[in-house]
Amino acid sequence: MSQRHALSDDQVAGELRKMTAFIKQEALEKAREIQIKADEEFAIEKSKLVRQETAAIDALYEKKFKQAAMSQQITRSTLANRTRLRVLSARQELLNELFQRAREQVGKAAEDPEKYQDVLARLILEGLYALNESKVAIQARKKDYDIAKKAIDDAQKQFKDKVGREVTVEIDENNPLPDETAGGVRIVGGGGKIDINNTFEERLRLLETEGLPAVRQALFGTNANRKFTD
Repeated sequence: MSQRHALSDDQVAGELRKMTAFIKQEALEKAREIQIKADEEFAIEKSKLVRQETAAIDALYEKKFKQAAMSQQITRSTLANRTRLRVLSARQELLNELFQRAREQVGKAAEDPEKYQDVLARLILEGLYALNESKVAIQARKKDYDIAKKAIDDAQKQFKDKVGREVTVEIDENNPLPDETAGGVRIVGGGGKIDINNTFEERLRLLETEGLPAVRQALFGTNANRKFTD
């Protein structure tokens, strides 16, 4: 049986150093593994956080961009509406001024007897066609009676030429038009139940309402925003 020999102090110290070096090496390797894993997890978490924050920033930017675009659109629309209203207001002022001037000038049509007689004849004839009766009455200003009688003769002749029959037209001197009337006539038929107002004021009023679209187009052109013209 072999005899066991006790280790010397140097041998013990050497063994301890080996064990310590081994343990230290194991610890270093374990620490490196932990560091590598920690770095990988940190990189993954960092990438995740960056993606989340980037997405949040993109969403916030998109929201702010949409809000800015909407605000800009509202501003443009508001300015466009204000401009449109100013244009419409200016156009209406021009039309009002135009018709006011027309009202001031319309009475001057009666200053030329020859032209005024022709105008009255046309107005009377228009009423005769509309009523298509054998006897009608005419209301005119007292100062126009002489010219009105001549206009009646002209209208009667034209009516007979066009329709082929006579029509009796008399001035209703019991109901003259007011002297302040600009001119024109009223044609009364149907036993006094039908009244066609062909005074200058009434014709101008009709022009302001029924003829306004044509006047607008003549002054300002066709409305580009209008889809239908009927």
